[in-house]
Amino acid sequence: MSDMEEKFPRALWVRLIIYIAVGHLFAAFVYLLFEAGAK
Repeated sequence: MSDMEEKFPRALWVRLIIYIAVGHLFAAFVYLLFEAGAK
């Protein structure tokens, strides 16, 4: 596990988590728009 941490610095992991969180929030927002439009 130590080589994985050496290859990927902490800043990259934080950025990856932020991008995943923002992507999920955006996807949830689009899904809610479609659900609201269907009704």
